[in-house]
This record gives sequence, C-alpha cells and structure tokens, in this order.
Amino acid sequence: MKEILNQYKNADVQFLRTTKSAVVITGILLLTACSAPKVSTKLDAAKLPENFDAQRKEASSETFIPLKTETFFKDPKLEALLKKAIAKNPDYLIMQERILIANSHLKVAKLALLPSLDFVADASGTHYGKYTMDGVGNFDTNFSQNITEKQRINENVTPNLFLGAKVSWEADIWGKLSNRKKAAQQRFFASQQGMRLLQTRLLSDVADLYFKLIALDKQAAIYDNNLKTQERALDIVSAQRSVGKATELAVQQFNAQNNNIHAEASELKLSIDQTEKALLTLLGEYGGKVDRSNDFLAGHLEVLNQKISVDSIIHKRPDVSEAYFELLASNADAKSARAAFFPTVNLGGYAGFNSFSFNTFFDAGSFAWQLLGGLTAPVFNKGQIKQEFYVSNRRQEISFLQYQNAVTTAFNELSALLHRNEAYEDVLKYKLNEIDHLEIAVNVSNDLYLSGYANYLEIINAQKNKLQAELDFVDIQLRNANSQVLLYKALGGGIN
Repeated sequence: MKEILNQYKNADVQFLRTTKSAVVITGILLLTACSAPKVSTKLDAAKLPENFDAQRKEASSETFIPLKTETFFKDPKLEALLKKAIAKNPDYLIMQERILIANSHLKVAKLALLPSLDFVADASGTHYGKYTMDGVGNFDTNFSQNITEKQRINENVTPNLFLGAKVSWEADIWGKLSNRKKAAQQRFFASQQGMRLLQTRLLSDVADLYFKLIALDKQAAIYDNNLKTQERALDIVSAQRSVGKATELAVQQFNAQNNNIHAEASELKLSIDQTEKALLTLLGEYGGKVDRSNDFLAGHLEVLNQKISVDSIIHKRPDVSEAYFELLASNADAKSARAAFFPTVNLGGYAGFNSFSFNTFFDAGSFAWQLLGGLTAPVFNKGQIKQEFYVSNRRQEISFLQYQNAVTTAFNELSALLHRNEAYEDVLKYKLNEIDHLEIAVNVSNDLYLSGYANYLEIINAQKNKLQAELDFVDIQLRNANSQVLLYKALGGGIN
C-alpha cells in the first residue's frame, strides 16, 4: 500500500514540476511578446471649416440629400443616356466584377475565424524490415498472450486505415484574425465607394460629351444663320457693283468671308461626328446617332439653394469615403501585424476509425480520437515580423495623408465651384446683351451702307463681331454646363 501511495506522490510531484515548467515557459513567451511596438495613433485629421464661404452661407446641421441626375440636370434625353452608360459601359461592368472579387476576399476573411474541419480517408500498406523497431515490435506483439486473434498484425504488409474527421483552430486571442477580417471588410466598402467614384466619372464624361454636342449643334445653327446674312450682304454688294456704287474689291472680300465661314462650318461638322462617336463608345455602342436636346437645360440651382453642413457633404463624396475606408483597413492591417508578436494558440484533434485490418476497421474498438493544443511564440524571426509591422504602420500613415488630402481637395474644389456657378450667371447675362447690341449694329451697318454713310468693311466687321459674340456665348454656355457637371462630381455624384 505504501508503495502505491509513494507512486501517486511521485506522480503528483512530477506533474507539479511539469506544470511549473509550462508556466515559466509561457511566461517567458509572453514577456518576449510584450516588446511588440505600438500602432501609430498620431492620425488626427484637420478640422473642417463650418462653411464653404462664411460671408455667403450660414452653418447648418442638415444632412445632405443624395443627388439624382434627373433632378440635377433636368434633361430626359441625357437621363436616358446616363442609364444606358451604367448598363453597357465595359469599364463599369469590369468594376462590378472586381466588387464581386472583393466580396469573396471578405468571405474568406470571415471564415478564417472559424475552425477548419476536414473529412479524411487514408489507406496505406507498409512492409517493415526485420531489423527495424516497427518490424521487431510487430513480430514480438504477435507472440503476446494478451492479444486476441483480431489484434494480430500482418507482418508481410501492414495496412494502416483511417476514416474520420480532423479539426484545427487558431484561437484569435490577440485579434490577428479579427483585424484581418476588419481590413477585408473595410476594403470591400472602399471598393464599393470606388465603384461609386467610377460611376460618377463615367456619368460626368457622358454629360460633358452630351453638352458638347448641344454646343456644337448650336454653333452649327449660328453658322447657318450667319451664312444667310452674309449671302444677303453679298447680294447687296453685287447689286451695288453692277450700278457702279461698289468695287470688285468689296465683292471679293465678301466672297472670301463666306468661304471662311463655310470652312469653319465644315470643320464644325467633323467635330460633331467625332464627339458623337466618343459618346457612343462610352455607351458601349458601335454606331448610330445620339438623341439630344436643342438647348442646355439647367436644374442645379435647387442644389445650390440648400443649406447643408460641410462635414455632411464632404464625407458623402465617393473619393473621400474610399480614402476613409482604406484608412480603416490599413489601421486594421497594422493591428493584425502587431498581433504577430504575441504567442499563437492552436487547438485541434481528430476522431474516427483507425485500424491495421480491414476485418476490424468498423469495430467499436477501432474508434480513436485525439485532442491537441499548442503555443507558439516568435523568437528568431522577429526581424521579419518587425519589418512587416513597420511597413503596415507606414502604410497606415500614407492612407491617413491620402484621406486628409481627399478631404482638403473636396472642400476647396466645392468651394471654388460654388463661386464659379454664380459668376457664370453674370457672364451669360452680359454676353447676351452684347449679342443684342451687335444684332442692331449689323442692321444699322446695312442701312448706312445703302445710304452711303458706311463702307463694306464696316458691314463685314459688324457681321464678324456678331458671329464671334454668338459663338462665344455658346462657348460660355458650354463652360457653364461643364461647371454643372463638375459640381455634380463635387457633390458626390450618383444616379439615383
């Protein structure tokens, strides 16, 4: 009895020694991990101003209402083209596929937190040499009086059969896997914002080309009307020459002027064709005609009259949102890289049927199982881990600077566009008054020429000035429309 008690006592002492050793080793591993550097926290963004222009707008806490192209541009034909571009543009469709790829990465990152389970079916046969530990052991086992007939081992070819399941799991104690999941999630959100940004750029390009076509159509109409005026002036001068009241020089000057207008009109038609082809390319179509309005239809003034908070509108822009989510992802990457300094806890095991005989494979006695546990801490590979953490930390700071730059650019861009849209209203008004005066000047020059108070050069000059003013007016209308498109982009874009 004393011998048995002594055996148990010795076993307890051995267990305590083993436990103490494990605690000491674990403590050392944890202490080595405590030297892990910290993730950078000096990432304070500059505070946004309360207003885009303190003299013009008051601060507001109202949430910015997302744009709708149909209410912003107010052109049904343009709206139809924008929807067609979303449905058929190749670049946009490629981006949609990339979003699906990003979503698959997110799903994989989520599954990394769960244990991995594998169903395994293994079968092997081994012939052990007579002078090996396994060969001698199998030979000796078959002579044992403690085994049954079923437990005897085939010495020629010893099978090893296993059918069951194996499980392994890394305990996410330090947040390495959860931060990887967060990084994948934030990058998925960033890819969605990138898709919004691409959508906005695509729609803006379509709108720019659409407005350019309208401007070219209007300028072509101006050339047609001017040619009619020039033809009437040429008829007058030709009639004057026939009665000796005008010279051949005047007739040739008018003919030269007419040919110059014809040349510019022909060049304009070429520009219309090229612009139309460029727009059809964005729409994913081979050819045809683009259905368009006869004039510019403006509807952005309702947006300009909103009183909205700066923070609300800036952070709804896709470029700013994309930079923000990328910043969150890089922060999660840095935290995950830091977690690599700490010990890794791995758990696992298996359960199933394991036997060296086909006859006993599914017997209850063939059922086997095992539980595993391990603790791993980096020691000699810390240089690589430090490098990975350093790179992750620097990338986080780069992402922060990119985010800050996106916010600053968005604010100044929108502030400038608000002033620009107001300025064009005055420019268009003055230019329209100039055209009215030049229209009168052309009529007066014709009357004065017939009365002998003006020469042909004054008629040519008056008509030339009127043509240039009308072309300039359309050009300013186009720049104003382009400014609307820029404002649409600056406000965050969108089609719904």
